[in-house]
Amino acid sequence: MDDNGVLRVAMMPWLAFGHIGPFLELSKALAQRGHHISFICTQRNIQRFPKIPPHLSPHIDLVGLPLPHADGLPDGAESTMDISPDQMHCLKNAFDGLEGPAAAFLESAAVDWIIYDVINHWVPRIASKLKLPCAHFSIVPSPVYGFLGPVSELIKGRRFMDIESLTNVPPWVQFPTTVSFRSHEAIPILKLVQSVSSGVTDFLRYGTAIGECHIIAIRDCMEFSSDWLHLLEDLQQKPVFPIGLLPPPIQEADGGDEAWPDREWLDKQARGSTVYIAFGSEVRPSKEQVHQLALGLEQSQLPFIWALRSGAHDPEILPLGFEDRINGRGIVRKGWVPQLKILAHPSIGGFLTHSGWSSIIEALGLGRPLVIFPLMYDQGLNARWISEKRLGLEVPRDEMDGSFTAADVAKTLRTVIVEADGDIYRANAMKMKEVFANKKLSDQCIDSFASYLKDNRGHNRSPVISASSHPSSISPSTLHHPSSQRNTSQAEIQPSISHCKLSSPTSIPAQEAHHLAIATIVSVHTQQVHLIPLVSGAYSTLRQHSFATILSPSRGRTAPKLEKL
Repeated sequence: MDDNGVLRVAMMPWLAFGHIGPFLELSKALAQRGHHISFICTQRNIQRFPKIPPHLSPHIDLVGLPLPHADGLPDGAESTMDISPDQMHCLKNAFDGLEGPAAAFLESAAVDWIIYDVINHWVPRIASKLKLPCAHFSIVPSPVYGFLGPVSELIKGRRFMDIESLTNVPPWVQFPTTVSFRSHEAIPILKLVQSVSSGVTDFLRYGTAIGECHIIAIRDCMEFSSDWLHLLEDLQQKPVFPIGLLPPPIQEADGGDEAWPDREWLDKQARGSTVYIAFGSEVRPSKEQVHQLALGLEQSQLPFIWALRSGAHDPEILPLGFEDRINGRGIVRKGWVPQLKILAHPSIGGFLTHSGWSSIIEALGLGRPLVIFPLMYDQGLNARWISEKRLGLEVPRDEMDGSFTAADVAKTLRTVIVEADGDIYRANAMKMKEVFANKKLSDQCIDSFASYLKDNRGHNRSPVISASSHPSSISPSTLHHPSSQRNTSQAEIQPSISHCKLSSPTSIPAQEAHHLAIATIVSVHTQQVHLIPLVSGAYSTLRQHSFATILSPSRGRTAPKLEKL
């Protein structure tokens, strides 16, 4: 850490935008306090990041690592949104290949802490070698980790042995709760956690990621989840920091006088009468599920706006004649919509959601009750938890196969949004604004977390060349090459750097590619691209007015130019 108290923190999320988003929000919250962030991700994903606010850009460097090749991974796939569920193990295999490049970067980057996700279980190994503290950041709420249970059970593979271990509340949960999976949710979960990638089960990933960190940071708060947070600390026997809910900035929800698609239509709807429907960017309901949901919306007679992303290009994704029948009462948008602006509109009376934690936070931050339709992963646990708090109502489904009817959808929608029986959901959701939209509370959580990081930082280590403070140009002869396990000479490094013509899309000659991989640091503030050979201690910096990236030459592709962030 610098003498002026600035922390240098490395962030490394899993390659899913549902994970990348909260990591970016935490990065911005720390940057807001003057700390410096090295955000480590893959190069194509960095191209897809939202714009970093200008006042925070001096404090955040985006470190792009080339994703190694993995058998079965589609060309260009670098996140879970690019693949099908049965290709998940391929993405994990590729992600595990980043351990060496990440270690090489961190060895030269002089950070005080490493904050990592649940899939990159190998980060504690890097931290131990570099004598750095590391924190595991959970982007899911405390009931999910409380349900997972003791690390020892996860590592030994004894936690989820059968369906009953998923459908029953675990014995270490001593307070009343309904948090568990339904049978139809448990079957794919059991398959997922027992899957193997890089010779490692997800059991072992979760157990190692949670068990070998120094502290756990979690996107949650005591005001909402005190029982579960206390349980988590008891189970793991280490500090657990609820860092707050990281709500999106209120200006993102405030439409003001700005025109945006469908605002005029929403202005014509009665206050609290309209349902908004969205299932996130990665959830893929089946065509049959989409049809039943559509028919339920039709039968509810409620006005609605539906952000339909999965299957949007399939001409049969909606029932025949549906859009004609709901014309004027409902809108289907097959693509991106300004979700926060829609949710903030006074005509919105409820949110039909997959119960992803980020969507729950956005809705309750605006006082919107939930109609809950979980589809995968932790969403079933979230659904039970939110339902028992009477913040929303789950669409009834068959316990074994998950089937449901349009009539059940219609009845649930009307209960939550307009019927007298739904008064409790609407009142409770509005009350939750006091927690979920409470910036002061969020700031207190982040301040407490940052204070702990400062008081327990790793030893200061001088970088070879700082990623954010550097000369405008560096001669290859000035590069420092400490001894490492790779016997890489200066002559090997220079040719690859000399071929980096950043004014156009760039590739590295195949005959030189075996010498090194290249990482890209995008300095958002200075509009510079820093090329880092992933050999211990070796840096090169080039000044450029437009952003570019270099993909791993081993994948045989030429990278596109990055748009200005």
